[in-house]
Amino acid sequence: MSILKFLTACAAAFAVACAPAAHAAAETSKPKAEAKKKPAAKSTAKTKSTKAKAPAAPVAPAEPNPEADEPDIAGTSTVDFDCELGNKITIYQNAGDDGHIALRWKKRLHRLARVATTTGAQRFENKLYGLIWIGIPAKGMLLDSKLNRQLANECRNAEQLKPAEQPVTEAKLMPAAPDQSAKPAAQL
Repeated sequence: MSILKFLTACAAAFAVACAPAAHAAAETSKPKAEAKKKPAAKSTAKTKSTKAKAPAAPVAPAEPNPEADEPDIAGTSTVDFDCELGNKITIYQNAGDDGHIALRWKKRLHRLARVATTTGAQRFENKLYGLIWIGIPAKGMLLDSKLNRQLANECRNAEQLKPAEQPVTEAKLMPAAPDQSAKPAAQL
């Protein structure tokens, strides 16, 4: 029987604890509804008595976002990259602006800003869209920093697709000496 009394006491305590919160929520919703009705009635009276309203303040135009707007590619040099899986990337660069490039990816033109690196790689980034272009002498790659994945890899332009020149060594410059060990035994 003591367990039954304990459970009854817990249920009663729970009901008492929840009742003020439910009652308070009901009371706070009523004044808000009434408060909304009263100012609305007053505001209609004010608008009737006031015939001329002050003009609204002009809204300032939004500042242009160079990362969101498509860049102007007039007068730029163009480099086309062929990537794995048939992807294609075109990079537009102004001779006078080495701090930015325009990159065409999936029929959309993006403006990317140079990011300094310690390795010597060329890194350009558009933080709004999460695009990162990394160019090294052998290849380039396009990354999506928002989804943490590669969009295009093994991107090479026409210059990078050419076979690499092999360095000239001394062995190639000097003609090979005749092999002395292959003499017949009679000449010894």
